[in-house]
Amino acid sequence: MAEKEVLLQVRHLKKYFPLDGGLFGRRKGVVKAVDDISFEIHRGETLGLVGESGCGKSTTGRAILLLQRPTAGQVILEGQDLTQLSPEELRRLRPKMQMIFQDPYASLNPRHPVEKIVAEPLVIHGVLEGPALRERVAELLELVGMNPAYMRRFPHEFSGGQRQRIGIARALALNPEFIVCDEPISALDVSIQAQVVNLLQDLQEQFGLTYLFIAHDLSMVKHISHRIAVMYLGKIVELADRITLFDEPLHPYTQALISAVPVPDPAVERQRQRIILHGEVPSPANPPSGCVFHTRCPIAQDICSTEEPVFRRARPHHWVACHLVE
Repeated sequence: MAEKEVLLQVRHLKKYFPLDGGLFGRRKGVVKAVDDISFEIHRGETLGLVGESGCGKSTTGRAILLLQRPTAGQVILEGQDLTQLSPEELRRLRPKMQMIFQDPYASLNPRHPVEKIVAEPLVIHGVLEGPALRERVAELLELVGMNPAYMRRFPHEFSGGQRQRIGIARALALNPEFIVCDEPISALDVSIQAQVVNLLQDLQEQFGLTYLFIAHDLSMVKHISHRIAVMYLGKIVELADRITLFDEPLHPYTQALISAVPVPDPAVERQRQRIILHGEVPSPANPPSGCVFHTRCPIAQDICSTEEPVFRRARPHHWVACHLVE
């Protein structure tokens, strides 16, 4: 992919949650949900963010949009550091960045009809009112493949896939440039997942959208993403374009993840070697010293338990955090 303009830069982002306990609620420590990660997203591209449940993917998405205030670090959108803006300045920038939530059942207000749900961002920001507002809602519903005649219906009258389309229409209402897709297909039937992913790709092409696509399904991430970042226990351990990552994974964790993805060719599948990771994922409240992956790494050495690896460029456009990669 040709080098494009950088739309979003994330620098040394951290999000720690206090861990309270004891008789007087004293702080016992912190949960390091996101622990010093850096990356950038180019305009018009999709960066996939993958990893096991609980690794900090969704927290990363929320911290980037400042739905949860980062503990430290910078989030720079088009040259502006969002973490340094006042609430009013941030509010003015909100239309540029939106989110598609994981659960279409929980993210739509069950008491509101579709028209009010999709119109809400337009009303809050005072963009449209009256007949023009209703017209824009109808246009947005058509855009995501929904019949505008349904706008008086309520969320419970729709299937999961239709609800997610309503959520996508709401996210598009203010013509955003950047959208965080927080596992937008994980709550949907497999038959519907491809439809939603194809819709997101069509909309990206039509409007030049930029996505951070968060998921744990590697094959789907490979399908939609231009580049992929792999996350483990609050850290990004590898980042590369999708072809390179699948053909030449450098980090042992990435290698294990990719080995678990089925190949549709039975002959190739029989010859592949699965990498089985042993042990449990450590707690982010008490992460291991050194490399966070060393407790489960099949090739770990002494240095891995004492020194934290630097997230560095190991190949052109290929970044990794591992002592053992040349």
